[in-house]
Amino acid sequence: MNLNMNGSSAMLDDLPDEILLLILKNLDNIEVLYLFFDFNQRFNKLIHDSIFIKLLTMIRYLPDKSYDRLDDQIVRKFSSKILPSIHHGIEWLDVESLSMENILLCTNYPNLCGLGLYNIEKNIALRIFTDKNSLTHIFQDKISSLVIDIVHHDYRHIKDDTHSIIFAYILTLFSKLKYLDYRSDYWRQRLFQISSTISSSSLLELHVKMDEFTDCLHIFDGRFESLEKVSVYIHRMNSPIGIDNRTKLPKLKRFSFFCDRPTTHAYNELIIPFLHRMINLEELDLHFVICGENRFIDGYNLKYNIIDLLKLNKFLFNIRSCRWFNDQVDLISNEDCQQSFNTFKNKKIISCIIYFPNRKYGECHVYSYPYRAKSYEVVTNNLPNEFFPSVREVCLYDERPFEHEFFMKIAKSFPFMEELSIYNDEPQKKKSSEELSIIQYPYLNTIDLLQANDDYVEQFLLDTRTCLLKPLKVMVSFSTLKRITHNFTRNATRANCGKILSIFIPRNISISKELKDYFPYTEINFELMKIY
Repeated sequence: MNLNMNGSSAMLDDLPDEILLLILKNLDNIEVLYLFFDFNQRFNKLIHDSIFIKLLTMIRYLPDKSYDRLDDQIVRKFSSKILPSIHHGIEWLDVESLSMENILLCTNYPNLCGLGLYNIEKNIALRIFTDKNSLTHIFQDKISSLVIDIVHHDYRHIKDDTHSIIFAYILTLFSKLKYLDYRSDYWRQRLFQISSTISSSSLLELHVKMDEFTDCLHIFDGRFESLEKVSVYIHRMNSPIGIDNRTKLPKLKRFSFFCDRPTTHAYNELIIPFLHRMINLEELDLHFVICGENRFIDGYNLKYNIIDLLKLNKFLFNIRSCRWFNDQVDLISNEDCQQSFNTFKNKKIISCIIYFPNRKYGECHVYSYPYRAKSYEVVTNNLPNEFFPSVREVCLYDERPFEHEFFMKIAKSFPFMEELSIYNDEPQKKKSSEELSIIQYPYLNTIDLLQANDDYVEQFLLDTRTCLLKPLKVMVSFSTLKRITHNFTRNATRANCGKILSIFIPRNISISKELKDYFPYTEINFELMKIY
């Protein structure tokens, strides 16, 4: 909590209500309630406004995107004083497992309809969802919208049907559920392992991550008869046996489909027949990678297979299609691919075709802009001149060298990039001694250079090319580090090497004083296996 009760609060008390509300609305509502509850009569009246109490997030977000509980003193004050006072106005609560029961049981919530449960361990989930307990009446009678995050830290002891059991119990217990966002560390297990017990007649919207396409088909086999909106993330496309993929789905209005793992021949055999079942679909969002088709997926293909048949109001997509070629001379150009989207209603669609002659391999990447995914894979020298603020993970690959100007473009195109991998064994050609613009990557925390030419290691370690702003994880072989730093004596790489969090050295090398001096803040470990 950053506000000073004696100073700032007294100054705020002199402001008119309209100005004060504008200020408080820009603060976290948990902070506002904690600091100003019972401060004086005027503040008590203001903080009972629905904007502060309608939705309460009683969890703390950590930098690694995980969740933690609030401080004990905050939880105690909310449980003993604040929540009993504002309980009538609370419609949504986000809680984590350790403080969940204290918060949910400290008072009654007559208007509570939405619940977010985070960091819920397997055993806790099985207990609160299977055994009749003090939380049961809340789950059964009140909740129509649920977000749940199931975690497990020891994957060696996950039973094959754990994922399915928890999912089934949730649908059974939350009998009035209309919206479900189910997040689970168990998603690599079959979701419908005990499929006969999983169903809901009230569910209208479902967001779920699952292992295989078979589970996706189970969602639409009649057990969720009222579904109108579905978003699925699938790890792998498999060919289901004996499961219906023909029955029409007239109630489905919005569908999102994500599968990052490259899949062979699934587009025509599985995805297109599946989409053709959605005869009244209004909005479609597709994200997948397809290999092995005879042609790239371009605008003509999408129009013929999807747009002309489904009559969509909104169509978003991010599709990579990959194919091998021999000595063909009729390969489609990027200009031809871009022209295939001329009749699309989207304001902007980007296509990027790249061929890799050494591998006799090509990729076609087409997507609606603005780009929304968190990762951008296979970035080449042909990267479009666009802005990608959503992207956090970038993978660079090409058979042509990446020059300094290209890395300047990467920094501008992906301003919030956190993880970068480089796969390129071609050395840079432009190695002039002229002064270069120094590149900064403000959010970068991980670089993988294990499959990169020495020039790209030098690109990131030379202080005349790159300024690393904060400590970060750099994956690079010890032998490469030794070459680039001139056996740990090169001054031009010393500053950036000082930002490396850890390095691994072969077991037959002693940790010398020179090595320690060159990496003063770096954790130096011995390799568990040889890194090439």
